[in-house]
Amino acid sequence: MRKRFQTGNVKTKDGRYWVGQWWEDGENGKRHRRNKILGKIKKMTITEARAKLADILQTINNAAKAEVPQSITLEDFATTVFFPFYKRKWKPLSYKSRTVSIQHYIVGTFGSRRLDEITRDDMQLFLDGLKDLAYTTVDHLRWDLKQLMDLAVAERVIPSNPVYVPPATMLLFVPRECKKPERRVLTIEQAKLIFAALDLRERCIVKLGIIAGMRCSEIFGLKRGSVEAGHVQIVERVCRRDIDTPKTEKSRRLAALAPGLQEDLKLWLDRSNHTGPDQWLFPSEALTPMDADNVMERNIKPKLKAIGLDWVDFRVFRRTHASLMKDMKVDPKLVADQQGHTVDVNQNTYTQTSIESRIEAVQVLESAMVN
Repeated sequence: MRKRFQTGNVKTKDGRYWVGQWWEDGENGKRHRRNKILGKIKKMTITEARAKLADILQTINNAAKAEVPQSITLEDFATTVFFPFYKRKWKPLSYKSRTVSIQHYIVGTFGSRRLDEITRDDMQLFLDGLKDLAYTTVDHLRWDLKQLMDLAVAERVIPSNPVYVPPATMLLFVPRECKKPERRVLTIEQAKLIFAALDLRERCIVKLGIIAGMRCSEIFGLKRGSVEAGHVQIVERVCRRDIDTPKTEKSRRLAALAPGLQEDLKLWLDRSNHTGPDQWLFPSEALTPMDADNVMERNIKPKLKAIGLDWVDFRVFRRTHASLMKDMKVDPKLVADQQGHTVDVNQNTYTQTSIESRIEAVQVLESAMVN
């Protein structure tokens, strides 16, 4: 991948030494500032110091001039350009899941082929062959192909992206046969049944999902000191025991708490043995954050199965929050801010309208036409 040509910078240290500064790319994909003493000020002019720094940077700048060859295969491009570039953008878990999927499906299919020889029809036939997979899996791979080709254009490996027409026309599609996810939500009566069936700790966890609209990673990323009067501070998340910052900038927020949920959380804080503000709100026996999947399978699912709601998971809780708030005609901006995403995502991804609300809507329309 091409890098910017550098001249570096020469500064003084303690009034005694010339120090050269420049940037280098590390193995983790991040850039690091490098410093090197070039010589004593008494024995070297600044011009000589700059010349010495230029010699040091010559190898780096020669590499910066190198172009990615047009004959590069998709596997080499993914390994040497695509993955290192996106490692600096994606969070660790996203990076791991995307690289595994891309390596298995895309590199496994096109790895030995030159990027400039892969056509739009090739890529669509590849997606057509994945018709037995889940819709979301194939949709992710569709956008992975687009991003690979976008970066290949930026690196001048190919003249244009064969699967995307700016500003917003995607030319690849997910096969119709792919199974789309069933986005079910709870009714208020079902939510009440769940609250009544659970013990205090699990009830707090579920209420944070349904009433406060929080992601499960945010729930298990809470510390005792995060719980304040009327709200919780969301500054960390825990996903598969990986501790990280919230998913997006909007995810870092204050999430409001209803009075009943505040009472349950106070009871939980009073009952649990660990009292420090930096202790996890829901710790494991080893005092590490609890794993969301384990809590769901071991502590929540058995209770849900007993009341006929074993299809429910953490995504249902969050989707239920958005949908019930919509039914109650709460301002969509308030709901989006509470859940930590945009109004568009709230309305088009999380919110599901009930058949009752749609019946009411068409009745209103019919009444206006009859009267």
